[in-house]
Amino acid sequence: MSRIAKSPITVPKDVTVNLEVQQLTVNSKRGELSHSIHPSVRVAMNEGVLTFTPTDDSAEADAFAGTTRALVNNMIIGLSRGFERKLTLVGVGYRAQLKDSKLLSLSLGYSHPVEYPIPEGITIESPSQTEVIVKGADKQLVGQVAANIRSFRPPEPYKGKGVRYADEVIIMKEAKKK
Repeated sequence: MSRIAKSPITVPKDVTVNLEVQQLTVNSKRGELSHSIHPSVRVAMNEGVLTFTPTDDSAEADAFAGTTRALVNNMIIGLSRGFERKLTLVGVGYRAQLKDSKLLSLSLGYSHPVEYPIPEGITIESPSQTEVIVKGADKQLVGQVAANIRSFRPPEPYKGKGVRYADEVIIMKEAKKK
């Protein structure tokens, strides 16, 4: 059995889990997330503890049990605490600005500002002109939005200019010698 699937998930008090046939729904004050469970995984809930077991002895069933447990755990963490990703803009004149709560405007050295529509379920904050914080309950969506914003101007290896994750380390190249 998968090592990840062996460890049970304790559901916090502010989160409710509904388990129907092959559909698991997690609710809290932050929202609602659902996940369809693969037929080779059996999910059981006893007194606020979720357990995941494979239905047979195949390696595929073990893998699905571990993956399902990890995805459901991320849903529960996202709805109880939330996820966030910090981005920093490095470069002269690079800045971020929120227009309402639906549009992020980025000045990244192009001839035009880059407008990014904020998807449903995501909140973006800009505490300073060079910082962007992406927050949400869905870990995959938070990471995807952060990656989309970073893709407008990825950091370059000579001066390090661009949009980078706050914890990202850019390995700088040496400039040409004369």
